[in-house]
Amino acid sequence: MENKISALSGKKVVILGGSSGLGLATAEAAAAEGAKVVIVSGNQQRIDQALQSLPEGSEGYAADLGKEDNIRTFFEKTGSFDHLVYTAAENLNLANIGETEIDKAREFFTLRYWGAFAAVKYGTPHINKGGSINLTSGIASIRPGKGWALASSICGAMEGFVRAAAVELAPIRVNSVVPGVVKTNLWNSMTEADRENFYKTVGDSMLVGRVGEAGDIAQAFLYLMKQNFGTGQNIVIDGGAVLI
Repeated sequence: MENKISALSGKKVVILGGSSGLGLATAEAAAAEGAKVVIVSGNQQRIDQALQSLPEGSEGYAADLGKEDNIRTFFEKTGSFDHLVYTAAENLNLANIGETEIDKAREFFTLRYWGAFAAVKYGTPHINKGGSINLTSGIASIRPGKGWALASSICGAMEGFVRAAAVELAPIRVNSVVPGVVKTNLWNSMTEADRENFYKTVGDSMLVGRVGEAGDIAQAFLYLMKQNFGTGQNIVIDGGAVLI
């Protein structure tokens, strides 16, 4: 039987936040299916390192995605493409509402929410027919724990934006992936011992018996790029966390 050509073969996929974690895993998975990938993040060293794991012809650019002008300039230069993926994020500091410094808390929206908003604003005019926009939320919006008010707020805002953008930007498909706990550098603020204990404790409670890997989430992004009918959806990939 002949191998079926992937729906991503020959497509151009732009991944903002693509030098590590979920973004890099998605870039690697898309490239493996024949896509040309363009990764963007704020750190040139990580971009250079990430390109070593991607096929020849892949592109990488350093840009501070917390600044609207940088995002606009990038899309003015990158030309037309097929799929946009936004995974850029930084470590969130958990805090109870009464202990939250609101001015500092606002800053967490800059990269995670407003950066994505700007990417959609400036990227949309360059998306080819049949293309898609794929953003990132998190299960804090559905099942927040104590201290997660800020994270839950950002995720809830993103999921509302996905639905509104799907209506406004149709027929471009707009969706998001909603991960549970995944092994990425977002947890690097913990000591290694605390992090491994956290992964084990959470993983043992999961219906699938483990926490997620970046590759698990990458497969969800690939699905959203390749499917042609779903839009305005926030797809939960969490090992069953919201059910327990």
